[in-house]
Amino acid sequence: MPPGEDDRPDEADEAPRRPRRKGIYILPNLFTLAALFGGFYAIVMAMNDRFEQAAIGVFCAMVLDSLDGRVARMTNTQSAFGEQMDSLSDMVSFGAAPALIIYEWALRGLGKLGWIAAFVYCSAAALRLARFNTNIGVVDKRFFQGLPSPAAAALVVGFIWLMDDAGFRDVNGIAWLAWTAFAVTLFAGLTMVTNVPFYSFKDVSLKRSVPFVVVVAISLLIAVINLHPPLLMFGLFVGYAVSGYLTYLWRRYKGRPVSVIAISTDEPDEEGLHR
Repeated sequence: MPPGEDDRPDEADEAPRRPRRKGIYILPNLFTLAALFGGFYAIVMAMNDRFEQAAIGVFCAMVLDSLDGRVARMTNTQSAFGEQMDSLSDMVSFGAAPALIIYEWALRGLGKLGWIAAFVYCSAAALRLARFNTNIGVVDKRFFQGLPSPAAAALVVGFIWLMDDAGFRDVNGIAWLAWTAFAVTLFAGLTMVTNVPFYSFKDVSLKRSVPFVVVVAISLLIAVINLHPPLLMFGLFVGYAVSGYLTYLWRRYKGRPVSVIAISTDEPDEEGLHR
């Protein structure tokens, strides 16, 4: 035999090894799936003209969506799969669901303008989520770039919940209310894709000790909200939606930078577009 021929590796040894399968963390993705179910439940309720239940479904999805990331960080179970799953869930619960709910509730009677407003909101939610995913490494963590999609969804369905609680049922036959819903939908959708800074509360640490009065204030806030949940919840998110514009104007007045992008990674011909 030629020298060294018996030292050649077998064909079986040369075959590439199969990459090891990566598992999926159950705990944080259970919260994400539960949030997705909240959005799906809201759509089904809206199709059955149960708009108060639809609004509650979106609010439940908001709570669950705020927990999945925290649970993943606390248990050290972050994953790329979880990030993609969270974005897809957000698109359903805070993009498609509010747009379909508001359309069924009030915008259907406006004809083409109605579904155009609903589509503007839905597409703005998709654009906002895509921008958030691509700019996550360059945005100041203390602020959101544009209104967060859960807050925009709360603004839309909170208005529905408030009006439904006030006794307005056949909204498609009430012109002023349908046009008000039209304005709220456009405002929420377009605010998502602005560069207006909204405080993210991410620098608030739950592990840090706080004065006793803070706990008392939180208890009082919960008690006040329970006096009339539809009105107080809607007012809370209206205040948050306006706060971004007030922050923008205040920074302009003080001569401070209004952009939340700290470092630009865009192409050279796009320099300055985020200012």
